[in-house]
Amino acid sequence: MEIQKPYLLFLADAHDRLAAKVATGIRHWHPEFCVGQLRMEGCQVDCDLPDLDIAAARAKGAKTLVIGVANRGGVIAEGWVSVLRQALENGMDLAAGLHNRLSDVPGLKALADSLGRSLFDVRHSSAVLPVASGRKRSGKRLLPVGTDCSCGKMYTALAIEKAMLERGMRATFRATGQTGILVSGAGISIDAVVADFIAGAVEQLAPDNQPEHWDVIEGQGSLFHPSFSGVTMGLIHGAQPDALVLCHEPTRTAMRGVDYPLPDLGDCMALNLKAAQLTNPRARFVGISINSAHLSEQAALDYMADLERRYGLPAIDPFRQGVGRIIDQL
Repeated sequence: MEIQKPYLLFLADAHDRLAAKVATGIRHWHPEFCVGQLRMEGCQVDCDLPDLDIAAARAKGAKTLVIGVANRGGVIAEGWVSVLRQALENGMDLAAGLHNRLSDVPGLKALADSLGRSLFDVRHSSAVLPVASGRKRSGKRLLPVGTDCSCGKMYTALAIEKAMLERGMRATFRATGQTGILVSGAGISIDAVVADFIAGAVEQLAPDNQPEHWDVIEGQGSLFHPSFSGVTMGLIHGAQPDALVLCHEPTRTAMRGVDYPLPDLGDCMALNLKAAQLTNPRARFVGISINSAHLSEQAALDYMADLERRYGLPAIDPFRQGVGRIIDQL
């Protein structure tokens, strides 16, 4: 799919930055794609872009309104529809990565068709996906896994790909979620794939490659999350990773969206490694990636130093320090 740029990022009524991770991800990795943001009353997120209404965004050249929200259940809220219709009427396409399809919103597809506009549901693919074979593939693969949802797996993967390319290595980011697809322009939204085909979809996403090429595959969910562990397991088996990076946000008191405690990091690594070794017996952890946004710099440094002593792996915050020490392990 060829989504027209630049974008107007629709933040709707997002209550925190994690709820708007689609918009914040696009803004961080490709600010040149963004002319501004549109926020509804009650929105508590700011992507540090100009606040524009539909007409002003169109005047600045916006070609696509991107729904920048990833809410629980992936629902297109009824209160958003008037904004979506207005965007179409002003000559913009629509793009979303939600479970609900834009094309299923009553009247929206008919309006788009009548105006010659396009609707892009990036979470949904018409591709025919195979059942996984587990066959050993050529090339190398790195997969971030997490103690929870939304704890830095995509950011870590994108940062690793960027740093690898800067070192002259061969690397490709493989998107498995809606934000990654909108950032990179390609991928498969794994959490919308029928369960039998999750691992096979990842095999297709990261196929045989040159021996020194690294596919950096975007991680999803957590094996310890009661809602999303199934997606994570299929992703791990299909990725067939040579290298794993554990991602963790240390200030959380419970998993996102449920009243479950976060797992011990050692337990989390052990279970992920056991799962990964089904399809790649040589899989191993090469580092720990920490989202320390809610810690002071000194507290973050102390915390990561303690992790290094405990687990014998480089512990970094990719935002504060970069990912070079993890790449050194490869």
